[in-house]
Amino acid sequence: MASIVRRGERWQAKIRRDGYPPLSRTFSTKSEAQAWARAQEAEMERGTWRDARPAESITLYKLLEHYLREVVPTKRGAEIEALRIKSLQNSNIARYSVAALTPIVLAEYRDMRLAAGCKGSTVNRELNIISAVINYARKELMFAIQNPVEAIRRPKNPPARDRRLSEDEERRLMRALSDHSANEERTDSKRYRVGARNVFIKPIVEFALETAMRKSEILGLKWQHVDLQKRVAKLIETKNGESRSVPLSAKAVQILENLPRSIDGRVFSVSADALKKAFERACKRAEIEDLHFHDLRHEATTRLAEHFNVLELAAITGHKDLKMLKRYYHPRAEDLARKMQHVASCAFH
Repeated sequence: MASIVRRGERWQAKIRRDGYPPLSRTFSTKSEAQAWARAQEAEMERGTWRDARPAESITLYKLLEHYLREVVPTKRGAEIEALRIKSLQNSNIARYSVAALTPIVLAEYRDMRLAAGCKGSTVNRELNIISAVINYARKELMFAIQNPVEAIRRPKNPPARDRRLSEDEERRLMRALSDHSANEERTDSKRYRVGARNVFIKPIVEFALETAMRKSEILGLKWQHVDLQKRVAKLIETKNGESRSVPLSAKAVQILENLPRSIDGRVFSVSADALKKAFERACKRAEIEDLHFHDLRHEATTRLAEHFNVLELAAITGHKDLKMLKRYYHPRAEDLARKMQHVASCAFH
């Protein structure tokens, strides 16, 4: 039997039972202490008791730190996920204990993020991380908790982007990524650099437009997996978990041939965060609005679609689902009109 004792103006419940660790908790009222003790003893009787103290004593921040150290390095796209986790650690919800992350708390967090202007896809990615971390704690660390993310309504993801890069925008973007230090002067007559300081940024953008590869695939590409003679790049780790070989155009080969060799064996020795910031700065200098690096994959896929059938295109881009591939194919109506005119002309002759 549990013992209930008064401690000043509060009540403390103590449980000592063979085969279980000693438990104690303090409550404002005697009835609350008795109810808690009865619930703990009932679970012990049924053999379903699990120790809730670890989840009560660790914050989400600390659990994220543990997950970042032990799990993230083993995952594909570890660098990008690490950035998202560090951003989540800076939020107010990271201060909660894991046991205090109720569905109500998470629903309030969801609504706060949406009210702050975050897109549904961004909030869903954050909730996905919280869900993954809690499931890790449940299964690997044996925390006696449920996953509260499963009990809340998820925000809708925005419609698939169909952003295309115009020829003029591409010229401006490439100029913004180029080094024009010889042509620019400050008011004190000294020269200064305009363009990307990192020599890999512009080639990465050009390579993305030639291959339709994902950012993580480009940044993870190693020289040992590139055959310039056969014009093939072998991707060992991809988003869908399967390796694939990407054919390289003549321009893609030329881009690679002109690159400096880095000591780490990577083709493009740049971090995901450095690439993100450099690309955003270049778009700002080029006065290009609402262009994401991932839009280059959409643009490249649409360009490749002019030369390959749908199965060949899926083999290049790595899409297993043709519905997903369709999200990356965004032909302009005027381009389709020209094709129709060409087909009609051929049929007439």
